[in-house]
Amino acid sequence: MTFEPPTTFNVFDFFLGDRIAEGSGARRALLTDAGEWSYSQVHDLSGRYSRILLDSGVQPGDRVVIALPDGPDYVGALFGALRMGGVVVMINPQLASDQIRYFFDYTGSVAALVDEDVMTTFTEAADAAAQPGPTLVSVGGPAFEARLSDVDPDVITYPCSPDDAAIFLFSGGTTGDPKAVVQTHRSFANTTELYGKGILGMRAEDVTLSVPKLFFGYATGTNLLFPFSVGATAALFPERCTAETLFEKIARFRPTVLVNVPTMVNNLVGHETVDEQDFSSLRLATSAGEALPEELHRRWNEHFGVPLLDGLGTAEMWHIFISNTVDDLRPGTLGKVVPGFEVRACEADGTEVGVGEVGVMWVRGDSLALGYWQDEDKTRLAFRDGWFVSSDMIRIDAEGYVSYGGRADDMLKVSGKWLSPVELENCLLEHAGVREAVVVGMKTADGLVKPSAFVVLEDGVAASDQLATELQDWAKGRLEPYKYPRSIAFLADLPRTHLGKVDRGGLARRDTPASE
Repeated sequence: MTFEPPTTFNVFDFFLGDRIAEGSGARRALLTDAGEWSYSQVHDLSGRYSRILLDSGVQPGDRVVIALPDGPDYVGALFGALRMGGVVVMINPQLASDQIRYFFDYTGSVAALVDEDVMTTFTEAADAAAQPGPTLVSVGGPAFEARLSDVDPDVITYPCSPDDAAIFLFSGGTTGDPKAVVQTHRSFANTTELYGKGILGMRAEDVTLSVPKLFFGYATGTNLLFPFSVGATAALFPERCTAETLFEKIARFRPTVLVNVPTMVNNLVGHETVDEQDFSSLRLATSAGEALPEELHRRWNEHFGVPLLDGLGTAEMWHIFISNTVDDLRPGTLGKVVPGFEVRACEADGTEVGVGEVGVMWVRGDSLALGYWQDEDKTRLAFRDGWFVSSDMIRIDAEGYVSYGGRADDMLKVSGKWLSPVELENCLLEHAGVREAVVVGMKTADGLVKPSAFVVLEDGVAASDQLATELQDWAKGRLEPYKYPRSIAFLADLPRTHLGKVDRGGLARRDTPASE
């Protein structure tokens, strides 16, 4: 059932080169506000980017940073780097200089394709790097366009091994510096076959549209690689995604597959124009990146009626390996294990827990990464005999449905019992005044760790001590007594990591202790 690549295998061919070879060059590959791009045009663009990288001294196996907004140049750059044998390092182009410097120093990239609008920030980062920074190529503007048009696009695809490094993906943890997960050419093809085609049923007629940007591995797959594997169309836009922007793009592009995240689900269902929107073009939507509360899923179904497939994946396995399906969708769960992968809920030593009990997630399959870049100790701990040992806590019931219990390092020991923050967060979200809720452990004055909630309120709802008490009583009336939040702080917005996830570590480090 898993993908069996040939001895020589470069995913450039699997996703793009093969579309040309099979005669699909005239098909629409990209859809943007500026127009359409065919597969032949994208293929030509990738060759031009390959040539620019080669002319800049990049060799097969070298790391190449891509820091571009979503659009044809991003796609051309990514496939161009892969085509000439480079290893792609995808980062958010809107990062601050010190964050960029971290990625430069950590990855040792030799070149960076950078949007001209942020070149100043990237130049500052390269100048401050501990080692010689990468060669910066400014993408955009007449001079670059002239350079791009002058180079020869006829570049031979470099003959990689299936297990050579292809793309660095950064772990989505919410504490500490991001770790680079070294993923292989094999992994991207394998998960495309098992999840992209097997679960999502990607077809040539599909048009995909994504909330997260292409530098996030979840979107790289669902809004680029999966559609390209079947000759479908990826709709791209460079601007930050808001509910208003997404409504406008759905109306313009009429996608069939929407790549979503829980935060945007929340924004969509809470928008004042939600019932005026036409989502009839969609055959399904996906949700990943963070846990999807059952209450949000209920609101989505109430307003849109489009199958919303919650799932779980990790950078270490590249993409989703547990998922609901259109024909088997159970809100409040992650669905079942994608055929071709194996998942267990285990004790710390790898012993499986009982049916329905919470345990640490162990997963294996042919999308397993090579390890963490330049970190043998963490690689040895997390990659064991073909398994990836995650920090995610899961529960698998007798029917095979998997429920998410949060990150192991987020679990709280309260009054001698374990509490999953996800359970309390879901409870608070059921209150009509709550838009978003995050629960972390904070120390009381006597040094004990207690659950504390950070809450974003719905528009028009005023924060007050009375409301905080009401939310505490709300939780006490619906959960076991020890699970209620000992303190509640109201925020205008929640802090986010470089991948857009809630920065739980930052919240937990706040000075305000939990009250009793």
